[in-house]
Amino acid sequence: MHSLLLTLIVCAIPPDVAVVCPEDLRDAFAPWMAYRQAQGYRPVFLCSDRSADQIRREIQQLALQSPLRGVVLVGDVPLASGPHPHSRRNGTPTHHVPASITIHWGSEPEIATDNPYGDLSGDGVPEVPVGRLSVRDADQLRTLVQKILDYETSTDHGTWHRQIHLVAGVGGFGRLIDSVLEMVTRRLLTNEIPDDYETTMTHANWQSPYCPDPRRFRDVVLGRMNEGCLFWVYIGHGHKQRLDALRVPDAAFPILSVSDVDRMQVERGHPIALMLACYTGAFDQPQDSLAEVMLRHPSGPVAVIGGSRVTLPYAMAVLSLGLMDQVFRYEAPTLGEAFCRAKQSMAQDQSRDDANRQLLDALAAAVSPMADRLAEERHEHLALFNLLGDPLLTIRRPSKLLLDVPEQIAAGQTLTVHGRSEISGSAMVEIVSRRDRLKHDLPARRQFHWCDDFFGSMQTTYHQANDRVWARETYPVEGDDFAFSIDIPSRTRGPCYVRVWIESAQGSAGGATRIFVHRPADPASVE
Repeated sequence: MHSLLLTLIVCAIPPDVAVVCPEDLRDAFAPWMAYRQAQGYRPVFLCSDRSADQIRREIQQLALQSPLRGVVLVGDVPLASGPHPHSRRNGTPTHHVPASITIHWGSEPEIATDNPYGDLSGDGVPEVPVGRLSVRDADQLRTLVQKILDYETSTDHGTWHRQIHLVAGVGGFGRLIDSVLEMVTRRLLTNEIPDDYETTMTHANWQSPYCPDPRRFRDVVLGRMNEGCLFWVYIGHGHKQRLDALRVPDAAFPILSVSDVDRMQVERGHPIALMLACYTGAFDQPQDSLAEVMLRHPSGPVAVIGGSRVTLPYAMAVLSLGLMDQVFRYEAPTLGEAFCRAKQSMAQDQSRDDANRQLLDALAAAVSPMADRLAEERHEHLALFNLLGDPLLTIRRPSKLLLDVPEQIAAGQTLTVHGRSEISGSAMVEIVSRRDRLKHDLPARRQFHWCDDFFGSMQTTYHQANDRVWARETYPVEGDDFAFSIDIPSRTRGPCYVRVWIESAQGSAGGATRIFVHRPADPASVE
């Protein structure tokens, strides 16, 4: 009798997670199964030695028994032929669907996608979260499973929970279309990420204040990754095994490639990587994609979301803003659920109460050469973007703190911050400038010079551009109500955040509120 039917007969309660896994990898996957079962999930193994369509039908039948909470695909994609036949014994197939929009931008006629496994109705929109643990053998799977379990069970409640690193390339689609990429970057920095989260920007444009010494650009990108963070986001051009380059007059400097992955040494806070770029998640190719190599590395990201073919700015912007909305506004509990909901919202026409989406749609309608096919572009990107990682991964978030501060204060005064915390520990109180403002007056950079002084000034400017903290103090907290005092430096100006972070062995909590710092009424009273 079919293994799936046997399993359903034995189980008194129908399964709620479908795990498509080759027989040779099931022992290595056993710790994941035991961990998820202890959490209350009911996973069941499905055989991988069938066609993608056959496996999808089995998943549909399983969903008729009980609503599914996730589909986990284990193994790389099998190839009919290629240089790595040994790895294809441990594979799980994927689907290929025709491309209708991106083919006009140089993409292949077919898109590799795992999206149909979660699309139970057949309309192209997933109802169930799907993720692939793309590994070639049992050792790689053990490493990845351990990384997932470590991520969820870690008692490290450090500030990496509130850290988000963004890396931006230069679009190159044309001035008007590039404005879509620039806008989504600004929106990510200012609107979609809550005030209590800390962000950094590293921009591959030598004229930007967020561009470090070009010779050290790759080191800076890796350094941000190795700091640990909740999300590591790349926006720009990409290729199957590398990201784009930083171009300066007469030279180009690489951003990141598969050869750099061994330098990833994340010790705390394995990030979720979001790569809004072409091809970085091309998981069906004979050579491993950048996303796959990053995922498999023990000190790399815990999950990667990326595109399997050519991707376009408008649809990527809609997807990324939707994902941030699900993570931070609606607080989807798992990465797979957040990604699935973002795809569902992406498939819909614009909402009247979604100002970001309205702005994106209006801009795309004005500048896109295929403005009459925007809905088709969004729909195609449901297939293009896939999750390489565990769809049941719990997103690590700090608890929320509610703060009470006045709406404005004069520079040079002392601010009292009131709040309430459910945990005891060490509290860090900060006054920081708003993300869309620079704390320092930085000169425009219009000419490029090949000299150490110029490169040194770029590095200094980069750190100043990412430095938004005006003041910082630490206090012990015993829980319950608290009140902290912090002096506002006399040079502080404009819209700011008051941010509090409390950390202990039991957990962490963060909160922020906005305040306007104006010039002192009596300049003579300020130091």
